[in-house]
Amino acid sequence: MATGILIYEDNDRLRESLTGLLALAEEYQVLGAYSNCLEVETQVEMLSPDVILMDIDMPGRNGIEAITRIRLKDDRVQVIMITVFDDNTHVFDALKAGANGYLLKKYISEKLVSSIQEVLAGGAPMSPSIARMVIGNMFERPVADNDYDLTRREKEILQSLSQGNSFKMIAAALHISTETVRTHIKRIYEKLRVHSQTEAVSKALNEKIV
Repeated sequence: MATGILIYEDNDRLRESLTGLLALAEEYQVLGAYSNCLEVETQVEMLSPDVILMDIDMPGRNGIEAITRIRLKDDRVQVIMITVFDDNTHVFDALKAGANGYLLKKYISEKLVSSIQEVLAGGAPMSPSIARMVIGNMFERPVADNDYDLTRREKEILQSLSQGNSFKMIAAALHISTETVRTHIKRIYEKLRVHSQTEAVSKALNEKIV
């Protein structure tokens, strides 16, 4: 079955370009492409996408607010931000809201398909400058003396996530099923009070949990 994708981008030319690019790959199906995200909750509920490509700066409601609304209803769908913003505020607000990846528009033509593949495999795709910013920010924040009551297995999985391993790789290394990994990760998110892999890894490294 093809991977279902929703696109939210107010630039008509770019939105059409993204749709056309994904149409070239038979494993992807663009379920909808919209110039705003004012009806995002209804659209996500009706179309059940696997991946959402979300711009930040859109009329009526920005992409970060849209992610917050999506996460109230769906914590399964993978959301990749596609934006021109590369400053701390936009990046971390998006990640805290529940974004799974962050791709600058200047890298879209060469990185879009691989980023979708990465996020579906359990990764957190980011443009190089964004990844450096996230890592740099981790070391600047104060350390908290708290392990959030994570079990030994949960810490093992969180450690593996922080090393960039996908769910399948973690399952193979620990000799457990991918579904078991997903169950552990869901509990990790709940204990850390986060909504995405990127936010979980950032918090784990920042607070030296792993």
